[in-house]
Amino acid sequence: MLHRFSGTELLLGAEGVDRLRNSSVTIFGLGGVGSFAAEAICRAGVGRVTIVDFDDICLTNINRQLHALDGTVGKGKSQVMADRLRSINPSAEIIPFREFYSHESSALLLAGDHDYVLDAIDHFTSKIHLMTECRRRGIPIISSMGAAMKSDPTLVRVDDISRTMVCRMARSVRKLLKKEGITNGIDVVYSLEEFRKPSLPDAGCGQNCICPNRGSRQFSCLHRRVVLGSMMTIPAIFGVTMAGVAINRILDAPS
Repeated sequence: MLHRFSGTELLLGAEGVDRLRNSSVTIFGLGGVGSFAAEAICRAGVGRVTIVDFDDICLTNINRQLHALDGTVGKGKSQVMADRLRSINPSAEIIPFREFYSHESSALLLAGDHDYVLDAIDHFTSKIHLMTECRRRGIPIISSMGAAMKSDPTLVRVDDISRTMVCRMARSVRKLLKKEGITNGIDVVYSLEEFRKPSLPDAGCGQNCICPNRGSRQFSCLHRRVVLGSMMTIPAIFGVTMAGVAINRILDAPS
């Protein structure tokens, strides 16, 4: 009989659909990369999807983030995305956390079983801690490098962090991971496109925050140091690519 994952079953077979339904994937960060990663994971039929983000949706997110709509501005990203994912697959267990990933929150957010972790965090300290902690716990992880200030979809690549080139974020991540004793063994999505300089002086959130209720927010835009330009195309490709890698690895894992 036809069902919402019939198209997936034609591709993967009933066994593949069952394996995804019985798997658990966690996405950290629900921005331009993470929102597309989360939706791709959910639409693949993963049965347990955990999503983590501390932030609210901003008007300036509408150009690139799936959950950012006229009626969702000012609401928490994790809860809005959770509602969206439940409407895609009501049978899935969707677990949202409005949390900032850190050393202090890692025990809570990494508790339980994780077949794969998708890292779409921008904050370097949090990103490095998540990567090293997943490595320590033996949790497979794929991490997004810099998608901002890029526009060429043909230059997006997946590779081990040790083999990345050009990407400024990847270069910094390599150096920080080396201090933790990690030089390879972590897959990343990155771009070979050179970083483009902003076309305008910084007019970002730090100086001109327009988010609702900004004074009551724990993590105000006023604390953001740099706001970089981006539109949907490259972050979306990064996010869907990360999801694709995770899905294929879950399907290929020994039973």
